[in-house]
Amino acid sequence: METGALFGVAGKRVLITGASSGLGLMMAEGFVKAGANVSIVGRRAQPLEAAREALERHGEVDAIECDLGTADGVAALVATLQQRDEPLHVLVNNAGTAVAAPFDSYPDDAWPELMALNVQVPFMLAQRLLPLMERAASEEDPARIINIGSVAGLKTSSSNTFAYGPSKAALHQLTRSLARELAPRRILVNAIAPGFFPSNMSAPYLADEQRRRKIVQGIPLGRTGEASDISGLAIFLSSRAGAFVTGTVIPLDGGMNVL
Repeated sequence: METGALFGVAGKRVLITGASSGLGLMMAEGFVKAGANVSIVGRRAQPLEAAREALERHGEVDAIECDLGTADGVAALVATLQQRDEPLHVLVNNAGTAVAAPFDSYPDDAWPELMALNVQVPFMLAQRLLPLMERAASEEDPARIINIGSVAGLKTSSSNTFAYGPSKAALHQLTRSLARELAPRRILVNAIAPGFFPSNMSAPYLADEQRRRKIVQGIPLGRTGEASDISGLAIFLSSRAGAFVTGTVIPLDGGMNVL
């Protein structure tokens, strides 16, 4: 098989949640440029439309506005895709949230909020979109689910986002469970565990130059992540080159996980 075909995703239908900015937008741009038909999902109309306009210069993309932090939002997204009745080759569960607060005053309601959006919603989408993914799957080229975890789910952190790391660790374990469950249905399930990338979530940590330098000093490769890093790995996992990879949690952190 030629290299282009081995890593190709042209013509595949890809759904990316939380894709109006940050890692989701980075992956969406990579998939669109690679020839995939991409649907981006976001909860705020203005940034979502801005993302769609930026992406459509490179290829086929559409936007679906819904708040996955609510049951109605999840139902609306599923209903939209069911109405379209098109095979879904790749589901990227990227939407997530974090809550930061001092330990002594960390809010009780942060825990159910993070566990719902960061863990339960990826499960619900995998469950409810299963028929569309099964239609896209074949023995040679299975359908894919890619969960975006975090290095915070692999190691402890000095940040005060106490519920975030446990929620991502739970998502990593869910990835393994889903991989075992869905392998007979020709659906591969993997997780990417990013380190520091420029995003709305990491902005408070990277905005201060002194803090940013300290963060970079703790990354063996000496830099934060770039768009090509996350999009390249997501495309690999979605291509024929990744067709024998399932149940893995891949750190994408410049080596932070080995420290």
